[in-house]
Amino acid sequence: MKSVQLHTQSVRTVEHCQLVDVTQAVARFLRQHHIHSGMAVIYVPHTTAAVTINENADPAVQHDLLMKLDRLVPKHESFYQHGEGNSDSHVKTSLVGSSVMVLIEEGRLVLGQWQGIYFCEFDGPRLREMHVKLIDFGGGATET
Repeated sequence: MKSVQLHTQSVRTVEHCQLVDVTQAVARFLRQHHIHSGMAVIYVPHTTAAVTINENADPAVQHDLLMKLDRLVPKHESFYQHGEGNSDSHVKTSLVGSSVMVLIEEGRLVLGQWQGIYFCEFDGPRLREMHVKLIDFGGGATET
């Protein structure tokens, strides 16, 4: 292993629930360190925000995902016990997850043609953090 780099990116959200495309921010860190082969781990250190990989070609997909999560886990349910009133945000975060891993080959993120990396806000608006750990395997794709 050649090197490991940690970056922290601020993410400002403006809606109570929203998806923020952070693909270019992750790619920028990758370019800054000239990583040819490795992996990127994207981690969100919050209990009411998450990260996912999904389609980034049609904004309707983002809308549909948020609407479905809202229907599955409504904001106001009589059985919630958490006193802060954001139980739904905690449940949505647990369903989506706090980290994703993306392979790096030939200096680029290995994502499908329609994929992007999304910071998921479930209790905004807020100023949040996202950590990106870049792991450089060194060399090219022929290394084992």
